[in-house]
Amino acid sequence: MIHSLDLQSFILRARVLKLYRQALKIAQRAPVHVRGELKQTVRQEMEKNRDCNDKQKIRYLISEGLERVKGLDEMLDMQGH
Repeated sequence: MIHSLDLQSFILRARVLKLYRQALKIAQRAPVHVRGELKQTVRQEMEKNRDCNDKQKIRYLISEGLERVKGLDEMLDMQGH
């Protein structure tokens, strides 16, 4: 069954997918011995909130995710990865 999304839901979904791809891309820069675990953690965090339909909560989760991705990116930069 195909579910149609309203415009706002479609945009939020696109933002979530962009965040997911961005997080995986940054995780790829991590040292080899932790890379798999980091990617698994990213996926678990996304899956944990997969069924969330509350647009306000989704916006909050996106902003929190962006902060976490930014922190990971900065940490990897400091480590030279």
